[in-house]
Amino acid sequence: MSHPHEPAGAPPAGPLPAAPGAEDGAGQAAARTRPTLWDQLGGPMGMVDSGLPVVVFVIVNAFAGLGWAIGSSLACGAVIAAWRLIRRKPVMQAIGGLIGVGVAAFIAYRTGSAKGYFLFGIWSFVVYGAGLVLSILVRWPLVGVVWEGLNGRGMRWRQDRSLVRRYDAATAVWVLVFVIRFVVQRWLYDTDKVGWLATARLVMGYPMWFLAIVATVLIVGSAAGMHLPWRRRAAGATASTTASSTGTTTASTTVSSTGSTTGAGAAALSGAEPPEQGRHSAVETRRPGDIRPRPATGTD
Repeated sequence: MSHPHEPAGAPPAGPLPAAPGAEDGAGQAAARTRPTLWDQLGGPMGMVDSGLPVVVFVIVNAFAGLGWAIGSSLACGAVIAAWRLIRRKPVMQAIGGLIGVGVAAFIAYRTGSAKGYFLFGIWSFVVYGAGLVLSILVRWPLVGVVWEGLNGRGMRWRQDRSLVRRYDAATAVWVLVFVIRFVVQRWLYDTDKVGWLATARLVMGYPMWFLAIVATVLIVGSAAGMHLPWRRRAAGATASTTASSTGTTTASTTVSSTGSTTGAGAAALSGAEPPEQGRHSAVETRRPGDIRPRPATGTD
């Protein structure tokens, strides 16, 4: 039932409904704020954090000996862990990095050799590679498990055989990465080339991980919602602009139609006829006594 003072046909009082484009834009904005795999690896600062203790160890070992190199790498790892905590990065990432440096330094101390610092990392490649191979054999490829788990889609992806095969191929790429890292660094370890071993550790770290991520995206592709970081940002910006334009247009149309409806209701309340669409709204008036000439008919 309408209010007695409201004109007939007037819209109900209250805020205008949200435009459909605005809701889509909000959902896309929430998706863009979800961290990517590159963000979860730490981004460019993650490369610096993981490689700096190795560089410090090699440089200090060359000038001051093994003992100082071990102490310097441990101190560098502790500073990086503290800095990560100050930046409010994940605690497990900071603690895991510090533990890795500590284990490497302990092995170097026990073996009495600088190359022992890299032994823990070399054999960890074997463990990671074996785990990936096993996941392929049991048809639970780890790339699919990790990616679908991060996106909260559970295990529904295993019902799609084509997608499972894609995840198998992507997981095989990561197996190849760990095989190459183990073969090259083990050979450098056996030949006592500590300087080249440190270089290989850095080059085969995040740069090789980045190449593997690109290969994974190309293999799996949009079937699982994977996009390269720069393409995802560009798509997000385009979607945001489209949603904003759609929302503005819809809101403008809603306000315009609301104003027209309100005007028609006011005209009905005052007894005047509402203006017709597409014609002039001026109302022709006539006064009593006005005589309008009759149009000529062509006959006398």
